[in-house]
Amino acid sequence: MAESWAHPMEKKTWNRLSFYLNIILFVVIALSIVLLILDSYQAGKLAASGRPGDLLSTAWLYVGRDIAFLSIAFALIFFQFFRNLRIIMVRSW
Repeated sequence: MAESWAHPMEKKTWNRLSFYLNIILFVVIALSIVLLILDSYQAGKLAASGRPGDLLSTAWLYVGRDIAFLSIAFALIFFQFFRNLRIIMVRSW
């Protein structure tokens, strides 16, 4: 019999880990939204001042970083949501 590298996890342990993962994701989302607001404001101030160059490019890269973190966190949350919804629908049939 082949040995499995992944050990089966109890449902209670899986639910606890899933809960902590969701808390971490919500903290990441909140932090990313705050940083997105601050970085967008800073990029807007730099763009309005008419100073092209590295500072403006760096500011827009920070905005892109914030959007990337938000996209990944929301994708994970929606994946969990639709997975749980599918499990509920399958069990109810």
